[in-house]
Amino acid sequence: MEQQALDRGTLPKLQINRLRMDDVKAAFADGWRDFRSYPTFGLFFGAIYALGGLFIAVMLTYYHLPWMIIPVAIGFPLIGPFVAVGLYEISRRNQKGEAISWKAVLAEVFRQRERQLSWMAFVVLFIFWIWIYQVRLLMALFLGFRIPATLDAFVDVVLTTPPGLLFLTVGTVVGAVLATILFTATVISMPLLLDHDVDFVTAMLTSMRTVIDNPAPMLAFGVIVAALSILSLIPLFLGLLVVLPVAGHATWHLYRRAITAT
Repeated sequence: MEQQALDRGTLPKLQINRLRMDDVKAAFADGWRDFRSYPTFGLFFGAIYALGGLFIAVMLTYYHLPWMIIPVAIGFPLIGPFVAVGLYEISRRNQKGEAISWKAVLAEVFRQRERQLSWMAFVVLFIFWIWIYQVRLLMALFLGFRIPATLDAFVDVVLTTPPGLLFLTVGTVVGAVLATILFTATVISMPLLLDHDVDFVTAMLTSMRTVIDNPAPMLAFGVIVAALSILSLIPLFLGLLVVLPVAGHATWHLYRRAITAT
């Protein structure tokens, strides 16, 4: 693969590789292989994510905010990269032939609190909250303040009325923009911060440059992950038990194909 030097004045020196669609296919194949090799770990991290989604849905229903379930469910995958840190560590250890145990993996996950990866958590959660507030703003603009009190009524208004369809269209466009920004900033930076001791700004810039230099394969990877994540929400978030770990492992392998550290 052709390489372009990315000199940030830090060690290690990072090189962005040219990616092809075959690299995307190989990343998913490797991700599926890692999941099959260590399914207990994958199901554990996937369960944390799935249970978190179910808890949010139950709480929104309890507090009579069922109309927020759909936007929250759609936006919830935005925090997936941070949740998948444990999966990156499993793939990293497997690739380097290191021992994989619960103690080693969880210790590395908790160790990230003292490293630059913790700063990325603020970036991810900040964009997630922007998503939630822009949904509320668009609801007020297009649907007014008399929002349906039930999920069924909300879906009916959104899909069958002109204001609802306009809200859905604008919300989809805005959401796609936010998701693209977050994907561009995190797809490479998250595994990079786990793998090397670089600052989070350098990691984000490296991730952005990687997407810019490889727009077709990187965006194809993002679209596939997003589509699988949304489909996995349909059976009460249970699809995330498999989709999240496979996507997490695949992200690690795509990162390893995209970045060379010297």
